[in-house]
Amino acid sequence: MIGILGGTFDPVHYGHLRPAHETMRAAGLTELRLLPAGQPPHRPAPVASAAQRLQMVRLACTEFPGFVADDRELRRDGPSYTVDTLESLRAEFGERPLCLLIGTDAFLGLETWHEWDRLPDLAHLIVMHRPGWTIPQLPQWASLRRVETPAALARLPAGRIWFHAVAPQDISGTRLRAAIARHQPVQAWLPAPVTEYIRSQHIYLSAAS
Repeated sequence: MIGILGGTFDPVHYGHLRPAHETMRAAGLTELRLLPAGQPPHRPAPVASAAQRLQMVRLACTEFPGFVADDRELRRDGPSYTVDTLESLRAEFGERPLCLLIGTDAFLGLETWHEWDRLPDLAHLIVMHRPGWTIPQLPQWASLRRVETPAALARLPAGRIWFHAVAPQDISGTRLRAAIARHQPVQAWLPAPVTEYIRSQHIYLSAAS
């Protein structure tokens, strides 16, 4: 099974990486692809350049075996719609199970995404949530697809939803960029190679970041 985690990754940090690693191990994923967004449709433009964000993801992947940096959204013109990314991955990997990792906020807002109703036909959804979070009453489309164990994901290429509790990581890109701008220590939030790259490239030093 192949996991997929998208985001602006501005910068990529342990708030992304550790929950994804927990989920990869729990679900038995063969690899996890991290895809920096080119033009995120629901967020402001990233501060770091596309090349810088991709390099930070590549450096972060060295700490987590099985993580792979995937630049397909950066190579594509226009907004980085998840449906287009999943179509591209499906064309590449055929009938192998694909698992899209998303957080609870993203899941609860999924019906606002571009062509959202096609997503479960292209990949399984793994919803990462905090321990103790109460799964809400699901709409019919989701309740019919919910499974209780990740073993059910391995039997089909797409179409199922699995909820998985992960250890919370109190890290946000906004706080991280502000700390870097103030020259505060951020080593606890970032893999060491990413920290060093940010320093060498002088990224996020403006207060406007």
